[in-house]
This record gives sequence, structure tokens and C-alpha cells, in this order.
Amino acid sequence: MVLRRLFFRWLFPAAFVLPLWLFVGWIVFSGGSGWALLWLLVAIPAVFVSQLVLALFIRARASVRETRAVSWRDLAGVGAWQLAIIALGSFDSRVFFPLLVLSVVGALLLFWSSLSQLWNEARGAVTVLHTTDGTAYIPPTRPREQPTGAGEVIVVSESRRD
Repeated sequence: MVLRRLFFRWLFPAAFVLPLWLFVGWIVFSGGSGWALLWLLVAIPAVFVSQLVLALFIRARASVRETRAVSWRDLAGVGAWQLAIIALGSFDSRVFFPLLVLSVVGALLLFWSSLSQLWNEARGAVTVLHTTDGTAYIPPTRPREQPTGAGEVIVVSESRRD
């Protein structure tokens, strides 16, 4: 639980730190040519926006807000995706293209995963019961009880005197 809570806190700072890492990695590891700089000008905003939107999708779920911890699926998926982005910042020409493809595909899968988890938590659960012969039915909802009066009601009628 501690690891999932720490990761919950890391979601928003990651939106700022990881794009900064791409820029610093480009400088430190001699990212190289003008094409790499052009790629960087596209990648930094894309990583920032995708991290931010993904963090909002994850934090929008009721279970995450209640426990203040991400799910294990979020931890594994987003953790692997962020490690791919960190490795991408090393600008190693031997693994750059596979890491780029992995990070783009990973982002798409994570958006789908986060939206499906959000959708499953947001829709109402329907309970289906089965009779002894196996017939399925949805139980009727209970009517809401009307609040009873707290005290005695006194009715005064007027009579007309001529």
C-alpha cells in the first residue's frame, strides 16, 4: 500500500519532471542533430500533456480518491511507461526507435486502461439473482421510506358566524 500511495503522489510531479529529463538528457548525452531537437520540441509537450491527462484519469476514480493509492495495474503500467521515457532520455541510437515506439504504444494502452477502469467504477452495478431453477432476474428496488412526522398535527377549522 505504501508503494501505491507514493506512486499516487508522484503522478503530478512526473508531468513536470519527465519532460525536463528529456531536455536534460538531450544536453547531457549529446542528443545530437537538429532532427533530435525537432523531435524534442514535439516530445516534451506530448509527454507533459499525456502525463497530466493520465494523472487526471487515474485520480478521477472513486477508489483512488478514497484510498489515496493507485491500483496495481496503474502502478505496473505507468511505472513501465515512465521507465521507457527515462530510458528514451538517454538518446542511445541503438534503442531509441524501439523505446519511442514502446512509449507511444504504452501511452495509448494506458489511456485505454485508465478509461476502462474509470468507466467500470463510474457505472452503477446491477445485481442479478437466480431462482432455484436457474432463471435470472433483477431484484426490484426498495421504495424509499418517507420520513414520518416528528410531532402531532393539529387541524383548526374556521366556522363562519353570521
